[in-house]
Amino acid sequence: MIGTLGTVVVDCPDPKGLAAFYAEVVGGKVSADGDDWVDLVREDGPNLSFQQAPQLRAPRWPDPERPQQFHLDVTVDDLDAAQERVLALGATLLDDGAGRRSWRVFADPAGHPFCLCAC
Repeated sequence: MIGTLGTVVVDCPDPKGLAAFYAEVVGGKVSADGDDWVDLVREDGPNLSFQQAPQLRAPRWPDPERPQQFHLDVTVDDLDAAQERVLALGATLLDDGAGRRSWRVFADPAGHPFCLCAC
């Protein structure tokens, strides 16, 4: 092993807003020293950091012309209840998992794909 995972960094136009979105989805405390970098500090797992990228071209799942650069899998106990909550927070449903009962694909408010998984 060369090192340990310190954080996952997400480029976005509004770091504070996206950190607040993910704080509601996966928990943690939002910590910001400025407007261009915000950390979501989590006690029980990897931290997330959000870096301002005003010219970001958001991915369009599953469009190969604008592919996802990464995605987060969020494990949940109740897929329907979790879907309701992330949609209320501003997520967009991209794939309802028709024919698959264990996961659904969403976009966060900045357009990054993420999955809710009942695994």
